[in-house]
Amino acid sequence: MASPQIDYVEFASTDLAASKQFFSTVFGWRFTDYGPQYSAFARAEAGLDGGFYPAESVQAGGPLVVLRSAALEQTQAAIEAAGGVIVEPIFAFPGGRRFHFREPGGNVLAVWSDS
Repeated sequence: MASPQIDYVEFASTDLAASKQFFSTVFGWRFTDYGPQYSAFARAEAGLDGGFYPAESVQAGGPLVVLRSAALEQTQAAIEAAGGVIVEPIFAFPGGRRFHFREPGGNVLAVWSDS
C-alpha cells in the first residue's frame, strides 16, 4: 500500500473576499466559488488543491504552509503592496532564505528561495 500524501489544504479566513483578492493579486491564483461559504483554488496555480472558508477567527500555531519563489524580495514587495503584513523578515536558514507573512484573512504563511 502506498503511503498517503497531502492532497488538499483548507484555510479559515476572517475575510474570505480579501483572502481571495490577495492570493489572486500576488500569486495569480484563480478561485471557484461553491456557494458563499467556500472558495477553492487549484493545483495548476498553487501547486496543491485547496480552499478557503469563512471563520470568526484564525488560530495561530498550526501547520505552516511554505510557498517557493525564485525572486524573494519581489514576492515580499508584492505581498506588502497587496495588504499582506510581514511578520518575520527575510532570514537565512540552511538551504536558502525565507520570510513569513500574514494575509488579510489572518493566515500566516512563508515564502522561501534557495538563492
